[in-house]
Amino acid sequence: MSTPHDMNKDSNNTEETVLVEVYYTSEKKLGHWTESRRIEVRARRSSLHLDLRSHRIPDGEITVHLTAERSTVKLLVPDGSTLDETGLELPDNSKVKDAQRHAPGTGGRRIRLTGRLQHSEVRVSRGGMANLSSMFTREFVEEARRAHRDGDHPALPDPSRPGPRPESDSV
Repeated sequence: MSTPHDMNKDSNNTEETVLVEVYYTSEKKLGHWTESRRIEVRARRSSLHLDLRSHRIPDGEITVHLTAERSTVKLLVPDGSTLDETGLELPDNSKVKDAQRHAPGTGGRRIRLTGRLQHSEVRVSRGGMANLSSMFTREFVEEARRAHRDGDHPALPDPSRPGPRPESDSV
């Protein structure tokens, strides 16, 4: 269940915070599921995929506030993005798994993680691995069928690429 709310508005930032609650289940938020740069995640004994690669998310820092207990949160992020996990509490055996954690930043999008994980982990996938993670889902098959029917590109493999399918010359 996800609903936008403005519980976390500051005086400086009037942008809405999108709330994603996942309890005892698995949920995937893929493609163009939000246009907000502020996301609050509440998860308990669950699995959640969050796609943060959409071109519809405005430029600037994305803030993901996590409150997770015995859960796995997989973030699909654009290539070249930088992950800042300094505001995230990691007691117990909680982890943030990011293969490019110590790679130098390339000036891409900045994603800030805050909150607290309890016996949970955050997995970060970029580029091709993020594309594959989204392609091997039921949601991708449905999106591919919709795109074929509408003469468009499916948004799920790489939602950072906007626009309809280029028209080709028929012979």
